[in-house]
Amino acid sequence: MIRVVLDTNVLISAALSPKGNPAKIIERIADEEEVQVYYATKIFEEYKRVLSYERLNIAKEIQIAIINTMEKVGLLIKPVASIIPLPDETDRVFYDTAKARGAILITGNIKHYPSEPFIMTPHDFLSYLEWMLE
Repeated sequence: MIRVVLDTNVLISAALSPKGNPAKIIERIADEEEVQVYYATKIFEEYKRVLSYERLNIAKEIQIAIINTMEKVGLLIKPVASIIPLPDETDRVFYDTAKARGAILITGNIKHYPSEPFIMTPHDFLSYLEWMLE
């Protein structure tokens, strides 16, 4: 089982582009056989808050479906805060949650994080997943 943490921008992209790589990742997570997702309370709260932004115009049923999927298949953990410098402190919880579980952090904003092998774009993660499952 491959462990992951999803940055909020991955969920937003999945909601806005149902055929894109982020949506494919959500489908793989919903499958519950290959990928295990982790989140912290702060992450889950951010998911709900950002998905509901009016300016994003994400249909309520899509918001609910994504949140329900994450809640159903995700595992809630309590990460320990790191001291590594990050350009945006609001991203720390994603980094720390991934580090706590030895998970891959999937993000569309790779520049917000240090250059580390466990931090991947959605495209890179899907390539990695295919390679791992061969």
